Amino acid sequence: MSIRVGVVLDPIDQIKPHKDSTYAMMLEAQRRGWTVLVMEQQDLYLTDGTAFGRGREITIFDDESPWYSLTAPIHAPLSQLDVVLMRKDPPFDMEYVYTTYLLERAEQHGLLVLNRPQSLRDANEKLFTAWFPQCCAPTQVARDPALLRAFLRDQQDIVIKPLDGMGGASIFRVGANDPNISVILETLTDHGKRFAMAQRYIPDIASKGDKRILLVDGEPVPYALARIPAPGESRGNLAAGASGVGVELSDRDRWICAEVAPELRRRGLVFVGLDVIGDYLTEINVTSPTCIRELDALFGLNIAGSLCEAIERRLKHDGR
Repeated sequence: MSIRVGVVLDPIDQIKPHKDSTYAMMLEAQRRGWTVLVMEQQDLYLTDGTAFGRGREITIFDDESPWYSLTAPIHAPLSQLDVVLMRKDPPFDMEYVYTTYLLERAEQHGLLVLNRPQSLRDANEKLFTAWFPQCCAPTQVARDPALLRAFLRDQQDIVIKPLDGMGGASIFRVGANDPNISVILETLTDHGKRFAMAQRYIPDIASKGDKRILLVDGEPVPYALARIPAPGESRGNLAAGASGVGVELSDRDRWICAEVAPELRRRGLVFVGLDVIGDYLTEINVTSPTCIRELDALFGLNIAGSLCEAIERRLKHDGR
């Protein structure tokens, strides 16, 4: 099946092939004989209601340096492609939102966009867990510091974080008698002007880590990457110094995936990363989930291959 795939991503020279999931996706697409064109946000534009892209065809040289070459840019309607992968990393700012509007126009002209643009806007990676309260530890989202203080009194030990953070940025663990609680709440809520999320602290993170579970079209990869916090840290983020350990999914992990999967499919969220600590779902990553390369290397998997097969099924279903 000859497929033309566009990939919206951050600057190509920022990619680290040994750990980048987008690289794994592009490499697998190339192995299948697909044509891959890369675009940054600045390469997208809208003319008279039609979404265009200025794409460069990429050729990847696996395990070599330099690892890619690019053709001259080609201007064309995005709908001339078969599929676009939205792999731009956060921040999830208004420029990101505007990009999803352009991609949605192309979707309305018949293009398959993964993940679906409207769902990228709707499914905040912190707040989307509220759709699955049966899977989560006690959680509160509020702007009012008094409400967050009351939640802390009830739970005694909490994690509090902004709704738009990534990579462990601005995540605080707070105990009932923490002398810094006032300044933490003032900072995260901007004196009551911004929402913050508080969750009961889950002690399992210290020994078992924060598991990243990948789902492809609702089907979980059978292994997860448990990110164990560095000594003196409470954050299970690789960007915060955590170390990754491969683990098999538990029965509880699989139950959480089964609870979440139907809604992911309904919303067109085809490649998703769940963050699970102990028995609890903590985040649902829909923008640009990672850990393909690490899990492939640890367990001999081909996660990008499963994604490509899911794309082929969807294109066949759509008659393309």
